[in-house]
Order: sequence, then C-alpha cells, then structure tokens
Amino acid sequence: MKKLTHAVIPVAGFGSRMLPLSKSIPKELLPLGRLPVIHYVIEEAIAAGIKHIVLVTHPQKQAIENYFDINVELDAALRESGKISLADNLQWLPDDVKISSIRQGKRLGLGHAVGAARPIIDGHHFAVLLPDVVIDPFKTNYAKQNLAYMTQQFLETGRSQILVDPVAEEDIHKYGVAELNKEKKIYAKSQTNASLPVKGFVEKPDTKEAPSNLAVVGRYVFDCQILDYLDRTAPDKKGEIQLTDAIDALIQSAPVDVATMIGNSFDAGNMSTYLNAFSYFSEQQL
Repeated sequence: MKKLTHAVIPVAGFGSRMLPLSKSIPKELLPLGRLPVIHYVIEEAIAAGIKHIVLVTHPQKQAIENYFDINVELDAALRESGKISLADNLQWLPDDVKISSIRQGKRLGLGHAVGAARPIIDGHHFAVLLPDVVIDPFKTNYAKQNLAYMTQQFLETGRSQILVDPVAEEDIHKYGVAELNKEKKIYAKSQTNASLPVKGFVEKPDTKEAPSNLAVVGRYVFDCQILDYLDRTAPDKKGEIQLTDAIDALIQSAPVDVATMIGNSFDAGNMSTYLNAFSYFSEQQL
C-alpha cells in the first residue's frame, strides 16, 4: 500500500440539534468564521493526501454539492468586474481532487451511511470524516498530524486507525469510548499522535461502566473490509446500523488501533458548542 486516496463524508443528516438554523441551510454550510464548516473538513482531507472525496448525501442537501461546483455566471461576473483574486479563491479545490456524491436513501445510522458509499469506494481503503467535527486548523498541522498521521500509520502497519481524545468523566456518556485494557484507565491529553491497540468500543456508556475516558473524535481510516462487516451488522433497537458495532466485529479478525489526537476539536453540530467554535474561528481570522 503506497497511498490512501479515498474518503467518505456523511452529510445526509437533518441536523436536528441545530434547528431552526438547519431547517433551510444544511448544518455543514453554517459558517465558522469566514468559511462554512465543511470547508475545513475538506481541507483536512486534502492535506492528508485524499484525492477522491465521497459525500453521502440526501436530496435536501444539494446546496452542499453546489458549494463545490464552479458557478460559471458568478465567476464571469467577478472577472469582468476585475475581482480576479476573489474569483480564483472561489475555485479552491486542487485540480487533482475529485468530489463525488451518492444518496443514502434512508437515514439508518452512521454505519449505513458509510456503507452507502460502497458503489464508489469498493476495493479502496478509505478515511471517514464526520462533518460535525472540525479539528483546529490554526494550531494543528493538517498535513502531518491527526488524519495525516493515521493515514501514514495505516499504510505502514495495515491496521485501521480511529482518532480518540480524553473527555471529562461527566461527558463520557455522550460518546463512543475505547476499551484498551481490562481495567478502566483515565488518560491524560496527548501532546503527540500515538497509535495504541484497541480491544473494542462502548457506545455512550454510563460513566461508571466506561472502559476509559478516550472518546472517538470523528476521524477513521479503514481497511476496505469494514464494508463487509457493515453489510453483516444487525440494526440496533432504533433500527440503525452502528459503525462501532462493525468496528468491534472487525477487531475480532484484524488488529485495530486508536490514535491519540493532537490539539482540539470542535463540535459544530450542537448549538452551544457551535457558537463557541464560531467565536473562536472568528477571532483567529480577524
């Protein structure tokens, strides 16, 4: 394996935590400072070496696809008025990067959304980036850290990688949590990316029952066989296919690592945390 060039970004969700803002504007296009949320996520993927990005979308999310298209009329108008630099900035995607989209159909969970990308990514190892999660672009190096590190580790070891970060004990119940050892262990914030073997994951556990405080951040690098495990994963009580269930099944036959995160991430899919993130990004771009 010399390169990992594919990534999946699921964007089909309603964004119910962001209503009423997300009623007519996809939450992925809400601004963080001068740019929409998904712009940073795409930039992170590109910096990590991704060349083909697959958006798993929904008919109501066409505005996201439009964001990455060239608006010929706008481009011509800007250039005719002498705003060449602005027109060039709107065409920011590198020529060797392709963005495709495929519809999820039914919203049946994150695992189902990732599996819906199979017609495009089948046979390719790939990354998954959740668009709600934005990793600080001002204090981390997208080209070397976090997703880029995970991609390199996968290419060197063949082991799927899942990004994790410590969370406060009172917040553990909000996340998927990694189990690394038989005994519960509280981990401190890491200052470096490091990969550690993982035994499994527990989805939104009670604090007392959680195996650790390492929460899944929303960045994954998978061997393509994860798609087969997703096909065999049974729906949960809500009728959804959980990605963590497929990962746990994968771990039974192939080693998987968690990768500790450098820097901070922002939840742009929750109103209170989004507002904090907007303030931070705006301050950085003044």
